[in-house]
Amino acid sequence: MAHKIAMIGAGSIVFCKTLMSDIMATPALAGSEFALMSRTEPKLRAMEAFGQRMLRDNGLPGSVWATLDRAEAIRDADFVVVMVQVGGVEAFGLDYKIPLQYGVDQCIADSLGPGGIFRGLRTIPLLVDIARDMERLAKPGAILLQYANPMAANCLALGKASKVSFVGLCHGVQTTLDLISRYCDVPKDEITYTCGGINHMDWFLRLEHKGEDLYPDLRAVFERPEFYKNEKVRGEVFRHFGYFMTESTGHLSEYVPWFRKNAKAMGLYCDEPSFGGESGAYYSWCKAIADIYAEHDPLETESTRIDHRSVEYCSYIMEAVATGKPFRFMGNVRNDGYITNLPRGCCVEVPTFADDTGLRPTVVGDLPPQCAALCMTNVNVQLLTAEAALNADPERLVQAVAMDPLTSAVCTLGEIREMCTEMLEAQREWLPGFHGRYIKQKPIISIPADCEPVDVPLDPALAIGKRFSTLLERS
Repeated sequence: MAHKIAMIGAGSIVFCKTLMSDIMATPALAGSEFALMSRTEPKLRAMEAFGQRMLRDNGLPGSVWATLDRAEAIRDADFVVVMVQVGGVEAFGLDYKIPLQYGVDQCIADSLGPGGIFRGLRTIPLLVDIARDMERLAKPGAILLQYANPMAANCLALGKASKVSFVGLCHGVQTTLDLISRYCDVPKDEITYTCGGINHMDWFLRLEHKGEDLYPDLRAVFERPEFYKNEKVRGEVFRHFGYFMTESTGHLSEYVPWFRKNAKAMGLYCDEPSFGGESGAYYSWCKAIADIYAEHDPLETESTRIDHRSVEYCSYIMEAVATGKPFRFMGNVRNDGYITNLPRGCCVEVPTFADDTGLRPTVVGDLPPQCAALCMTNVNVQLLTAEAALNADPERLVQAVAMDPLTSAVCTLGEIREMCTEMLEAQREWLPGFHGRYIKQKPIISIPADCEPVDVPLDPALAIGKRFSTLLERS
């Protein structure tokens, strides 16, 4: 039976093209109806034409059509795929450039840090609206497949605001397995593993090849410069925390306080080009693509040939739901007890099964305590970001940025409040919920040179210090 698939944010030339190609390459999904929706009309029409060419050139059944009306796309859909970027490259530039003026140097700026937090503020209200459209218009049991970053904050907010069936999807595990396969010199499809954690900080809790633990080999190669050089930040966290994780150096360097806080740290750990740690690497790439799109349609020269599926989970999940044949993948879901030493209700990335009954996340249990502790530094930010977005709360926004590990390693609380104020004012056109709401100003309190402190009862610790001082004076 043909399925209707709504693609929201279909102007994305990377994700939309890749996911449509994957779905068209899946026999169980033959004849699917693709309803493409975006607010960027030129890109949307280009993607519509390319999708129609893919069907025609490969002799496949189905249909591709585009609309600016989100409700029209979602009506009677079996699946809704979301890959939005609210504010586009213009807002992204502000996410990167303004924090840089305050010393917060971001490489990717889409998942944590000031850039990720503001992207969440722009994205979460839209995701909630999409979920409510699905509740009204989509087929019963329709599944939301969520690709937009910041993944964890977005899915956390969805879990709070809607009962629609959803899962957040990332390719961090699949691509990290490619790296492990190369470093340990074993075929990727022969590696067995168990992962658990949060998006972009998912830990390989078990890593084996034919029943043999791969960790001794992986630890050994990361002590060799030619291996360590490729993934300095991820390698350093691995060496100190004992478990390998799913996020590459450029991303991970933003989620922890140790690698981007000053020039010395940047020069030591983030000196590889592009996503190896370069400042503004992702923004620069997106800006270059946008500039190309402004001149001509890149899809004009793209091949329409469909011969295999990518590593993205989307088509495999749809296939499992359509056929009833289970598919196991790593899904970002609301933590309903799946990881027991992370807060209930936060977003966790855990092994999940899809079949004709829907989505079934599995229980991982406790993470190693050091892994859970590192995840919590990010979860705290995600919880506050979701609250700030859902309630359009300027104070929660400031508190989210203040709890960000990188920002707090670089800025004072006063500087953070000033930075957030500047970013909010620059991005108001994409944050309608914040209309009429402002960040309270808390200027530094000036203390005159002749100021005498108010006489108050002595703190016990100060009392002890005063007693020691008296004894020293008498000796």
